[in-house]
Amino acid sequence: MNPTDTIATSVWRTKETPLVPGSPRGPLRGESVAVKDVFAVAGEPIGAGNPLRLAQQPAQPRHAAAVQALITAGADLTGITQADEFAWSMSGTNAHYGTPPNPAAPGRISGGSSNGSASAVALGEATVGLGTDTSGSVRVPAAYQGLWGIRTTLGLIPTTGVQPLAQSFDTVGWFTRTPELLSRVAQAVIPAPKKVAPTAPSALGGMGTGSIPAVPKGPVAWEADRPLGELRVLPDLFSLADDDVAAACRRLLTQLEAGAGGSVAIQCPGQQELQEWRGVFSTILSREAWANHGQWVSAHWEAMTPEVGARFRAARDYTDEDEAAARTRHSSIRETIRGWVGDGVLALPSAATVAPLLESADGADSLRQRHLLLTMLGSLAGLPVVNVPTLTDDGLPTGLSLMGPSGSDKALIAYAAQLA
Repeated sequence: MNPTDTIATSVWRTKETPLVPGSPRGPLRGESVAVKDVFAVAGEPIGAGNPLRLAQQPAQPRHAAAVQALITAGADLTGITQADEFAWSMSGTNAHYGTPPNPAAPGRISGGSSNGSASAVALGEATVGLGTDTSGSVRVPAAYQGLWGIRTTLGLIPTTGVQPLAQSFDTVGWFTRTPELLSRVAQAVIPAPKKVAPTAPSALGGMGTGSIPAVPKGPVAWEADRPLGELRVLPDLFSLADDDVAAACRRLLTQLEAGAGGSVAIQCPGQQELQEWRGVFSTILSREAWANHGQWVSAHWEAMTPEVGARFRAARDYTDEDEAAARTRHSSIRETIRGWVGDGVLALPSAATVAPLLESADGADSLRQRHLLLTMLGSLAGLPVVNVPTLTDDGLPTGLSLMGPSGSDKALIAYAAQLA
């Protein structure tokens, strides 16, 4: 790779043909993988989007579990991609390495923090982009760049060998250009399920929230051929997105409703309650991020970008009492969202806007707060979410998120594929 190629170095930290060859046989033979720089790759350090951090870290002794699963399945590891610093951003405007291109919307930002992996797939330099999603870092770049993407059920895929941001929300995810490949990757990296009894049907109905059914707390098995239940919608969530994004998402929703025989409308909490939920999410994320990285960051403030440094400074100020209150509240929020989903599928926009123009990226933090009102729902619930790409009337990429029950990742991909 030519180090003077600013587009390439904004996407790739290191790139070979391949960096690690896949097994000679396997269902993903012939596919190529771009790996976000928070996953361990044997013989390489983890830089997590920070040059000083990269220089100080030792080479990893073995591959992360998800990386190894892909290699074992036959996929070649093409290289390690750039990430937003410490995976704590959604913009993709990396001040250290530059903003990766968005070939689906030239002149616009790529989305983060799994931006390098998303751009590698969108550019056709890899067929699979491996990333992580804590608060939307797969869903937002997938929407911005017109890609299929999945945030998997919390805990379903081992995060062994992945540098954490916030373990309460960190999940493995990936990007592809087709739902068929999205599904094949799922078959390779998601552990085989154990059979479980079906959950009780939801009592949701009409416009009310109804009774919240009993739902599991963690990742459970869900057979890929087990059908998902009814389509559910919180109409007010669409109003959180810009009009062009909401209209594009509603068109996909109409297609789903035609196949499902309609949808069930659920009453959404008001803006004030959603803002409170966002505070709960941010408190827990911040406390865990500081616990994971505060010692290093506090010794290297000068090496941090202003955007992410400001988040760590705010994280430093949260108290034990703040965290305890947030965790108590999180428990009830999680069950509320899981009750909305039940054994069905919940549809909502993946991002509040299309990708902003590069020159408009200075407002990235306020935009992040808007996105969070949508993306935090899957994160707080720990549920799988698939981004289905679509276009606005102006031809700009955006996406509809489909959220499914815990462990239903494979079935959810199959459900989403009907929109391809």
